[in-house]
Amino acid sequence: MNRLDPASQVFPAASASPLAGQPAPSPILEARGLVKRYRVGKRSLEVLRGVDLTVPRGAFLAVRGASGAGKSTLLHLLGGLDVPDEGEIRFEGRPLSGLAESVLSRFRNRHVGFVFQAYHLLPELDALENVCLPARMARTDPAVAIRRARELLDRVGLAERMEHKPSELSGGEQQRVAIARALINEPDLVLADEPTGNLDSHTGEEILQLLLEIRAERGVTLIMATHDDRVAAHAPVVVELVDGRIRDRSDAVPGPAHPLP
Repeated sequence: MNRLDPASQVFPAASASPLAGQPAPSPILEARGLVKRYRVGKRSLEVLRGVDLTVPRGAFLAVRGASGAGKSTLLHLLGGLDVPDEGEIRFEGRPLSGLAESVLSRFRNRHVGFVFQAYHLLPELDALENVCLPARMARTDPAVAIRRARELLDRVGLAERMEHKPSELSGGEQQRVAIARALINEPDLVLADEPTGNLDSHTGEEILQLLLEIRAERGVTLIMATHDDRVAAHAPVVVELVDGRIRDRSDAVPGPAHPLP
């Protein structure tokens, strides 16, 4: 994984241009004309209606929108969990369309870390085993996987909880396990879908700060979906998703992010 510039910015594709005298950061993700439809009974529901987005390396972007605006769908497409009905996604200049499922699975496993609102930990595995799982899927040496997992769980503050199963952990602790799991294969990109949505405000603030610290330490690109303006305020750039389209981009005011009450 490359060490990236934490000051990188994100721009909707149509507006992408470097500042005067500064080279443009190379994009890690490019989306063009993304359309996604789902069948609901006899009718077709269009969730995304032509999304264009360019994400430079090392950027931190918040995708803000109401429930049903298409935030989760967009993250799933960007991370290769689903495919668009129209449009194209490129990762480091290479199109994801047309890849065999086995190739797409390796792409997700080795390049993308996912953090979900509902954690998605396997209940029969303890914290250490949950974190190791993506590394074992990547056929990482078991000793290396365990060492990485222990280091990550220690980093997220769970050194004393490694042998506990999800049912024995609080919501905040489960999300910390999920963050460690997302980082086990040293991904280039982390996609966080409403990472504080199931947490109280104090715990949510702790999880956000942890994500920001780890992003700065590891230089990963972070895209976070949220419906909450207070959460989005932590990002230097916020993209507004309304009715399946990007309607607005706003830069955060320099200075510390607004804490959650």
